[in-house]
Amino acid sequence: MKRDPSSGAILISLFTAIQAPAHPPVPHPHDRALLRPLSTLGKPKFSDSGVSFLRRTEYISSYTSKSRFESTTSRSLIKNTGSRKERSRIDIDKESPEYIRGEVENGFQIAAQNLDTKNRNLVRHPSKRNLKLLDAYPLLPDLDAFPDAGGYVTVKFLTNPVPPSSTYDTRLEGSLLKPIEVTEEEQNAQQLARENYERDPDRFPAPDDTIEYEFFMTETPVEAANFKRKFDVLDPENDDDELYTQKNASGEPCFRFKRIRPYESASFSGSVPDKYEEEVIIALHDGSDGLHQKGAYYYPIVQRTSIRPQRTKNIQIKKRMFAPEQDPTKRQTDYVDMRIEEPDEDTKAARDVFRTMPYGEEDEAEGDGEADGEQGRKDTQDSATPDRDDGR
Repeated sequence: MKRDPSSGAILISLFTAIQAPAHPPVPHPHDRALLRPLSTLGKPKFSDSGVSFLRRTEYISSYTSKSRFESTTSRSLIKNTGSRKERSRIDIDKESPEYIRGEVENGFQIAAQNLDTKNRNLVRHPSKRNLKLLDAYPLLPDLDAFPDAGGYVTVKFLTNPVPPSSTYDTRLEGSLLKPIEVTEEEQNAQQLARENYERDPDRFPAPDDTIEYEFFMTETPVEAANFKRKFDVLDPENDDDELYTQKNASGEPCFRFKRIRPYESASFSGSVPDKYEEEVIIALHDGSDGLHQKGAYYYPIVQRTSIRPQRTKNIQIKKRMFAPEQDPTKRQTDYVDMRIEEPDEDTKAARDVFRTMPYGEEDEAEGDGEADGEQGRKDTQDSATPDRDDGR
């Protein structure tokens, strides 16, 4: 930079102004990323911490001789490469009769130990170790409680069948659920719809397999309590006709049940071949009633049904399907008069079949070509005169 003597102006040398300084300033830390070479732009920065990504994340840089190394290899592969003794233990044929017999005998031994009242401290809960065994019951079948169908039906109400209340309605314990009888025309129509659906399901709709019921209850809780007493074998007055509260058209004493409303099945499942597979009913007896020894008795379930109130729309559809003389509103029952009677010999014979053949006489006779399973069976769907066998 120089001063002009004639004018006094200051002249600046352009060469000096554009020349880079000998010692460039240190860039700010935030600007260091801008000084990266072009060859590194767009590529991820790999970590320098010695990690292998071949199988799993396996840290190898921090491994020392004193640390414990956990293998990432599957345990099944390690077992397969083990000793011959260990491989032979894995390859046991669990379908062989010897293995099944050993497991059954082992199960009986464990059950005998659990039932031994002197060794209650040896029984442990599989997940809650702080629980202690208070009592044990042998699991037994109740051979005297089989109905003529070979099992029981559980019914679940999807809605409350009685008006809401703060107290429990004891009439529900002695109520009736009567299936509506299907006429021959309805059976033929259902069979035709089922055949059409199986032949061409894209063209024909699925058949309507819902079952219709009529629900009945006594009018007073006293009548419901007397009805339960008729089935109580420990009640000394269970055979007394004074327990009946009404008289039928013939002048005989009876219980009278009033129709509440119609129901229809929402879903149902179960069959005779799998009545022991999914659910059973368990009843505990302490052996003090004189009828059962101490034990947990199980009862098979042949069908599980959920019912709902019948929709008005469905009733109107069935009105259009049936002839005027088959109007479902004309087939309803307003009252049911019931008397409790002892079962006849044919019904007893049908029940006794399940004492020795759990799945019924028909299944046992198929291999021998016999057809005696239907003999001695009687239709017991008449809910007006139910049978009683030893109070059940």
